[in-house]
Amino acid sequence: MTSSAIPGKATQNGSLAWRMAIAAALAIAILAIARSPFSPAPMPRPAITNAAVSAPRPLPPDARPQPAPSAEDARTSNDRLPIADPTPLAARPFTFAGDDESRLRARDCLAVAAFHEAGDDPAGERAVVQVVLNRVRHPAFPDSVCAVVFQGSERKTGCQFTFTCDGALGRIPPPAALVRARAIAQAALTGAVEPHVGLATHYHADYVVPRWRDGMVKLARQGVHLFYRWPGYWGSPAAMRRTPPATIEPRIPAMAAASGSPAPAAERPADIGLLPALARPLPLPLAIPAALDFVLDPQAATGTFALKALSLCGRSADCRVAGRIAQDVGFLYVRRGGSEGAYWDCARFQRADQAQCLPEGPALQRLLAAS
Repeated sequence: MTSSAIPGKATQNGSLAWRMAIAAALAIAILAIARSPFSPAPMPRPAITNAAVSAPRPLPPDARPQPAPSAEDARTSNDRLPIADPTPLAARPFTFAGDDESRLRARDCLAVAAFHEAGDDPAGERAVVQVVLNRVRHPAFPDSVCAVVFQGSERKTGCQFTFTCDGALGRIPPPAALVRARAIAQAALTGAVEPHVGLATHYHADYVVPRWRDGMVKLARQGVHLFYRWPGYWGSPAAMRRTPPATIEPRIPAMAAASGSPAPAAERPADIGLLPALARPLPLPLAIPAALDFVLDPQAATGTFALKALSLCGRSADCRVAGRIAQDVGFLYVRRGGSEGAYWDCARFQRADQAQCLPEGPALQRLLAAS
């Protein structure tokens, strides 16, 4: 019996064979491509992250809130910053151009600032006074002495000088300290210059590190204070050429009680020209002879004569210092019974305030004899 193929079954078997052959060929081709040196690199798998619990990005170092350094750390940091110029350019002598009442206001504002910022330390007080006058000349600050001293004092965090807004003004300087501070202020208003701090417009205590420090030029140390000027043009003599206008110094209400004396307008020369700065004698012992002379340099700034006399008198309660050119008296400083006066020979040294001119005849002899 002869058998024959079933047509449908034969067709199905042939189709399956072809499919298997094609699949095998494709597999071989894919394997060849995968092994080829020209095949592309595999795509990396994306990292799996959980944004909801991922750590925050760290802030850059200068944006992190920094705790205030301890006093010891601040002093170490400040000592690392070198003084840029041990012999800085000195400021030009300052000559006050206002009227007598404004002059006394300016003197008292300077004196109170000097005492509260530097204590009863003449060298530190001279440095503070010089910074105030440098600011008066600089376009970045007000153009009067009292306005510079009390700038920002109406705001708790805006005062330029801490004593004007921290309650320190309620502490009245001791009478002797006030006399010394006023003498330093008066000398500075008539041309005395403190060269040690140069053109400094900023300072801070050595136990703090203010944010502005590293952008400034360090000039000097005086006591616990470090002094700075701006870099570039703003720290140069050219930037300090502003001449303060001859206007009235502003009235500062806080000054009425701060100076511990009558208002400046009430202070006028007495019978021999002594200013009644204090109501009672200074309770200080004589430390040096009462009558002293020194050789006057006619070329020096006239305000330096008063500073010289002040340093010679020291803490003496009663003192008379005469600056002489040959045998002639060119300058005279008298401190007696808690009052003081400074007088120039106005024929040699022009003074805006005629009350500061040496008298003649018996009045001069009384001043020379005062001790």
